[in-house]
Amino acid sequence: MKKLLVVLCGALLSSFVLTGLAQAADKFAYINLGRAFNEYSKTKDYDKSLTEKENSYTSERDKKLKDLNSFRDKFKLLSDREKEAKKGDLENKAKAVQDFITRKETDLRKEQEERMKEILQDIDSVVKTYAEKEGYTMVFNDRVLVYQDKSMDITDKVIALLNKKR
Repeated sequence: MKKLLVVLCGALLSSFVLTGLAQAADKFAYINLGRAFNEYSKTKDYDKSLTEKENSYTSERDKKLKDLNSFRDKFKLLSDREKEAKKGDLENKAKAVQDFITRKETDLRKEQEERMKEILQDIDSVVKTYAEKEGYTMVFNDRVLVYQDKSMDITDKVIALLNKKR
């Protein structure tokens, strides 16, 4: 009877250990975040849009600078008395151009940061949803890993889900 009790206790203890080991078998994956970011169609759309805005800004800035330089060239030809009268106009034009440049560059940088944040949130959301659905315990960014087994790379799946989502 004691032997049977010992065997049953041993079997019960073994089942607890094996169950614990099975539960401890975590599932890991990693993602190439840079590649996911670059291959996401929303990134490409935003890049195109921002490039168009930047080109528009650049041509508008160049026109304003050309006008300012033309005004400066004409200013240099004026007599001292005329220069004194137009000095305020030159300073105002120069300040207006500088304010325009500062404002537009700030706006472009802010829009770029907002769009980048939005894209990273999309990637985070898709990775989280995919990881939960597939039972992953942890998903790492490949940049912090010293070694990666390519079988654990879920980048292609995440990119496909991101682009399908749009």
